[in-house]
Amino acid sequence: MNDKQSCLMKQGLEKAPHRSLLYALGLTKEEISRPLIGVVNSANEIVPGHMHLDRIAEAVKAGIRMAGGTPIEFPAIAVCDGIAMNHEGMRFSLPSRNHIADSCEIMARAHAFDGLVFIPNCDKSVPGMLMAMMRLNLPSILVSGGPMLPGYAASGKHADLISVFEAVGGFKAGKLTQEELDVMEEKACPGCGSCAGMFTANSMNCLAETIGVALPGNGTIPAVYAARIRLAKHAGMRVMDLLRNNIRPLDIVTRKSVENAITVDMALGCSTNTVLHLPAIFGEAGLDINLDIFDQVSRKAPNLCHLSPAGKHYMTDLDQAGGILAVMSELDKAGLIHKDCLTVTGKTVGENISETGAHVLDYEVVRPIDNPYLKDGGISVLRGNIAPDGCVVKKAAVAPEMLCRDVKAKVFYGEEDAMKAILDGKIKPGDGVVILYEGPRGGPGMREMLSPTAAITGIGLGKDVALLTDGRFSGGTNGAAIGHISPEAADGGPIGLVRDGDVIHIDIPNRILELKVSDEELAKRKAEYKAPDRKSPYEILRRYASQVTSADTGARYRKI
Repeated sequence: MNDKQSCLMKQGLEKAPHRSLLYALGLTKEEISRPLIGVVNSANEIVPGHMHLDRIAEAVKAGIRMAGGTPIEFPAIAVCDGIAMNHEGMRFSLPSRNHIADSCEIMARAHAFDGLVFIPNCDKSVPGMLMAMMRLNLPSILVSGGPMLPGYAASGKHADLISVFEAVGGFKAGKLTQEELDVMEEKACPGCGSCAGMFTANSMNCLAETIGVALPGNGTIPAVYAARIRLAKHAGMRVMDLLRNNIRPLDIVTRKSVENAITVDMALGCSTNTVLHLPAIFGEAGLDINLDIFDQVSRKAPNLCHLSPAGKHYMTDLDQAGGILAVMSELDKAGLIHKDCLTVTGKTVGENISETGAHVLDYEVVRPIDNPYLKDGGISVLRGNIAPDGCVVKKAAVAPEMLCRDVKAKVFYGEEDAMKAILDGKIKPGDGVVILYEGPRGGPGMREMLSPTAAITGIGLGKDVALLTDGRFSGGTNGAAIGHISPEAADGGPIGLVRDGDVIHIDIPNRILELKVSDEELAKRKAEYKAPDRKSPYEILRRYASQVTSADTGARYRKI
């Protein structure tokens, strides 16, 4: 059995004290002699997507033991973006991604594990653990906690967390009663799991499967299904096979698997946060990618799915329609999938598709390749004088009326002021809500702004108002929400020069975002501009702001 890594810590005369501490854990001599597999468990009692992960961890450990290894569990933190949303707590969400990666690396290297199983579920825990997986390059596999089932509104129709965010605007506009809002609060999120639509958590769990570092089913099997427990047991068994065969993450994550991930990203209509996380993950694997590859793939990869918030379907529907392998099999009909990419099954993508007989079971949930929702991808990268380094929009969730539109800027220095203006009825059809200083450095922390976008939709302005920011959006954001505008205002980006009343031209089909202000006027504004003092009172955020790179490169730490 391949336990060379842990042998550095547990074998030899001088390692008698180390073995003594392993015995102190209650391990037997037989257990110590086997490969030691770290099980990274991000369970906690504040994140609904993580409250059941102890059951997943127990199943993983059972699988490891069945396959001849010794599982050793250790924790990781996780932030619930829904709970952190629309207050200061959201500033800590994106920084947690790097902290998760760092802490996983510290634990794995300090304790000489032979292999690892990562158990995340919600937004930053998945990319954080994948970043650690690439850095460590030990035989590893990821198994998530699975998506939440959809809940209900007072009408009896399905609902999810985004329904509640949008209901705030609906209630303010008199479209919902207090009783209807109360019912939705209580029933929209029925239990454990990552929120039920194609939001950031589910996007990343699906893409982990697509990349090849998670087993088929990882992205879509619901959290409460017994199949999720079986998947976790298989993940525990599989990591031992990876160890025996010395298959490591960097054998799996290649330029071709990058293209597969982005192709499926476009087909699913994933969260715009994938454009932030994938460069950070692949950067840890030594693959330098930026917005250009997203734009290139988006132009040729069709959008096949409209899951919530873009449409009426949920993750349960995608699972019943065949899951991620079915989506890949449909894309393969147009030659858009690299089938020779290795996966943690020990087989290639093509072998996984053919041996499972994967195919689309419901063409209402996954459109056929010759009849897509959009001929190009669900995410578009825009450029122009307001975003010379690019910005992103979830095209699949934009109303047709907003795909090409001039809007009049209303500028706000932070999310709170914008949210107040929206709920106070100060935003009118044809406006472009511009929120500045919410980028990785300027926030600091690059807050998600689901509340203002959901309020705009709930009030009924989703077809008439755009929101533009150097910050970011939730995967549940609906409408013409253009984020990650780079360079950010805090780095001297031209978005910081936008003024009330300026006209902004949006042309998503042609990938254009243009501020209709002359170069001379912009130069004058730049010469007169004085940046606001936005130094954070929190040491961890000041440290983050000093180290983080721009959103167009994944908001990674600067290289030392």
